[in-house]
Order: sequence, then structure tokens, then C-alpha cells
Amino acid sequence: MRFLTNPSTDPWYNMSFDEYCLERYLSDDSYFYLWRNRPSVIIGLNQNAYSEVNLAYLEAHGIALARRVTGGGAVYHDLQNLNYTFIGRDVTPRPMVEALRRLGLEVELTGRNDIYVDGRKVSGYARRVWHDRQIVHGTLMYDVDLGTLSRVLDVPGSKLSAKGIASVRSRVANLKDYLPQFPSLDALQAALQDLLAAGDGEMPFGEERRAEVQRLSDGKFSTWDWIYGQSKAADLVRSGRLACGTVEAHLCLDRGVITSLEFGGDFLGGLPAAQLAGRLTGLRFERGALLPALSAADPARYFDGVGAEDLADLLLGA
Repeated sequence: MRFLTNPSTDPWYNMSFDEYCLERYLSDDSYFYLWRNRPSVIIGLNQNAYSEVNLAYLEAHGIALARRVTGGGAVYHDLQNLNYTFIGRDVTPRPMVEALRRLGLEVELTGRNDIYVDGRKVSGYARRVWHDRQIVHGTLMYDVDLGTLSRVLDVPGSKLSAKGIASVRSRVANLKDYLPQFPSLDALQAALQDLLAAGDGEMPFGEERRAEVQRLSDGKFSTWDWIYGQSKAADLVRSGRLACGTVEAHLCLDRGVITSLEFGGDFLGGLPAAQLAGRLTGLRFERGALLPALSAADPARYFDGVGAEDLADLLLGA
């Protein structure tokens, strides 16, 4: 099978690369490419970022958040995870399954778009149809930080009531445990590249095309509107002990905007907290929007001794 090369590790660029190839890089034959992302969480097309991802943990650890063009659940990528993409008129993940089997793995496909080895998930994949063409892309965990994987999908205060698709926290494993003959992911990637290409050559992808992909990334895939603004309705509950006492915030979000906010708890304050909630309703649920509004409102008037930063941290789950 012929192939493209994509050396980028930028998750927004790589999501753009997938869409660009599906919709604009036309070929009569199916083709593939292997690629990686720096530490990032990739959510499915229909998911709510707020109820699926621990956003405060991502912010604290410099982990990116991106939204892909296919459905399914949230996944964690780092540089020890290898991603694969197949594009064509009738593509499936079977070439990757067969390649893994040729490396000696007893691999099986499941009904929920997963690949298992020894009863443990090592890969998940998703699909999208565009006119008469399809994209299938997925992950291959080689030596992924499973502790971080667990933390980024552990959402504090979420009722997981999003109208999108909830992530599946499956029992997962790294391929490194099953492929001791490969000392690194680079070595495994090279072997898979050779098996999938089977002697076929690389397809051209010049600087002009790469510039178009970058423009798509800048104008769509790295924007707040795409990453957060696509989020379906969800309910969150945040609570914490502040200087005024215990504060509990019940939030309703839709498309990344606060549609309803109610405060409860045993806190002390001079003015009704409902007044402050009303001032925050309609704002984007992000620090850049909440903090100026809270600073202008002076939360200490509603919650004794509480500053804007403290209340923003509570609302955002920091």
C-alpha cells in the first residue's frame, strides 16, 4: 500500500492533516500514514470536553486538547503512542491487524472498534465516511504513561450526563509488554511501515499542501469554537472548602457556554450568591472569560474572604 509521511507531533495540525487528506488528497488507491502526537487528549466529534476530560489536569501539565472529525471516545496520546490512518474507498483496520499478527501477536478485533491482545485493549479506532471515501484511524499504545492516561479522563464533579458519547475506560495494555524484540517505538514503527507498504512507495505531499493543512489547523482545529464550542449539553457539580465555608456549584453547559448556575453550601456571604450566578450565566466556561467577570463582581461580597482566582479555580475544577 502506498503511503504519506507526516512527521508532525502537533495534535491540531495532525487532526487537520486527517481531514485534508480525506477531503482534498484524492487517490484512486487506498493509502496510509503513521504519525504521533505530543501529550494530548483527543476527543470524539460528538463528545463534551467538560464532562469527558479533566481540563484542570491538562492545563496544569501542559497537555493539549484536540477534537477529531470521527466519533467515539476520548483517548490520550503521548510520544510513546503510534497512530495510524487508512484512507480510501473501502478501508478497514485489518491491514494493521494483519501486520501485528505477522509480528507474532495474537490480535483480535472487537465489535466496539477496539483491538485486543490477550484480553487487553492495545488500540482503538474510529471511522468517518466522506462522499465515496472513508477514513479509519486509530491508536497503538507502545509504552504510554498509563497513570497520566487515567488522570486525564478522571473528571472531577461530572455526572457524565453529556448527550454525546461517553468514553469507555477499558482495561488497557502497552504493546511493549508483548513485543520484547523491539527496543523502542521507532523500531516498531519502522517494522510496521515496511509490512504495510509491502514495497510500495511514498506519495508526494509538498510544502504548498502542508501550508494548507496549517491554515486549516489555525482556522479550525486549534480554535475554541471547534474544541469546546462543539460540546453538547452537560451537567457538572463542583465543590470545595473555601474561606467562607463549603461552596457547591451546579453548572449546566451547552456549546461551552454556561446556561445555568446555582450555588449551594454552608458558606457565609453578604449578598445573595444567585446574583453572582446570574452575572456568570451566558459566559464561556473558560478562565479567560470567567476571571475578568469575577474580578469585576468581587466574589467577596457573596462569599466572605473569597477572591476571584479562588472561585474560578473551584468552578473550573482546578
